[in-house]
Amino acid sequence: MNAPEIALAGLKWFNVAAPLPIASLHGRIVILDFWTEGCINCIHIIPTLRRVEERYPDKVVVIGVHSPKFANEKSAASVQDAISRYEIRHPIIHDPEMTLWQAFGVRAWPTMVVIGSDGDVVGAIPGEPDPDRLAAAIDKLVAAAANAGTLKPALLALTPAPEVKGRFLFPGKLKPVPGGSKRWVLADGGHNQIVVLDDHGNDLTRYGRGMAGFIDGAANDASFNHPQGVIASGDAIFVADTENHAIRRIDLASGETTTLAGTGKRGMQLGAPEAGRTRALASPWDLEKKGDHLFFANAGTHQIGVLDLKLGTVAALAGTGEEGLRDGSAASASLAQPSGLALSADGEALYLADSESSAIRVIALSADSRMLTLVGAGLFDFGWVNGDFRTARLQHPLGVAVDGGRVLVADTYNSAIRELELARRAVTDFDGGEFTCVDPVCIPAREPAGIVVDTPERIFLVDTGNHRIEEYQPVAKTYRTWAH
Repeated sequence: MNAPEIALAGLKWFNVAAPLPIASLHGRIVILDFWTEGCINCIHIIPTLRRVEERYPDKVVVIGVHSPKFANEKSAASVQDAISRYEIRHPIIHDPEMTLWQAFGVRAWPTMVVIGSDGDVVGAIPGEPDPDRLAAAIDKLVAAAANAGTLKPALLALTPAPEVKGRFLFPGKLKPVPGGSKRWVLADGGHNQIVVLDDHGNDLTRYGRGMAGFIDGAANDASFNHPQGVIASGDAIFVADTENHAIRRIDLASGETTTLAGTGKRGMQLGAPEAGRTRALASPWDLEKKGDHLFFANAGTHQIGVLDLKLGTVAALAGTGEEGLRDGSAASASLAQPSGLALSADGEALYLADSESSAIRVIALSADSRMLTLVGAGLFDFGWVNGDFRTARLQHPLGVAVDGGRVLVADTYNSAIRELELARRAVTDFDGGEFTCVDPVCIPAREPAGIVVDTPERIFLVDTGNHRIEEYQPVAKTYRTWAH
């Protein structure tokens, strides 16, 4: 069919000065990428599309069509944050009412619709394409258009937003570093670095050269790619190096970074134990550690994995790889993009933020590990609702922490801290939600991705969208910016 118009009235465009009518793109191959910002499979496609853009800068036009799933994703400011966070350079159309989704007959995230140089729709590709096969298909389309004489190369005039500057850039998880004076480790994802902070929030050490890459070595030579998760022992920091699909180790004595698992490429579902160094992972997002077992949220395959630090093997702990919300034995359960992990004080339970199902779940760590959903009902059930576990709702949480008999949640798309009271089986706003800001200039939290308990009187929230860390003091009922 002839491609429907994309420059519709009322739709906001990013990275270009004005909307691009479909007729103005005739003579080039057009890829419309229907995506939504919280979808891990959509995120996986970004480097694949970048590869096509770099190969054919004047012959192929990539345009993202942001089609939101969650209520928060309808905010244009949230979309701009996602564009900056994932360094998207091509034009983006924000389509909050999914008008273009319907016009092109799209049914799933992600979906790519390919339009030929003559303006006709060539076909649609739902799900994540194989990068090499997509590149080969585009090669053929470009060659066919050139042979037919319909190819008219031209560069787009792009106007990307200015780069965000600051000490932190879209930080992820914050965790304590055991031993000696109190220290903290932060995944500074947007800067591709790992930062060790003192107890006043000052930088002590930064690991990583600051440019995206996958290189082991000394503190200033190693490179990471948008790491999101960390956990520390007395002698090392372990890193969920998300866009390298790898788990890395930083030796605290030498500063040396080594790779424990992952190959740098996106992997498929985890199963029986395999050698970590040759086993591809899929967007590990957070870490927890119990003895020689390093648990990781393998967000890209909707599983929880375990890395045996003695044997060097990785295996599935929970999840079949199917995206869903099914409880039961850990091996047969289904998850939906797990992104935050926290161990109970006794180490017998692993709590997780299951983001795409807006759920908080727990795995009993025993010989017969079981999965139980505490809060959450399904992939499209979300909101800001307090009350009993059965009826309460969250919105795409990314962070979770355990504080005695309660679980604290960085409720990301609600930009709030929520509290699960385990004995009462009820969800409330954290300590009633009535905290006083004591900063000279106060701004509301924006899509926080991490939360950690120092003591019951001191809670840290990683305020990702505002590129800072907040300190909450429940006794005084105050909060302030601790580091930014």
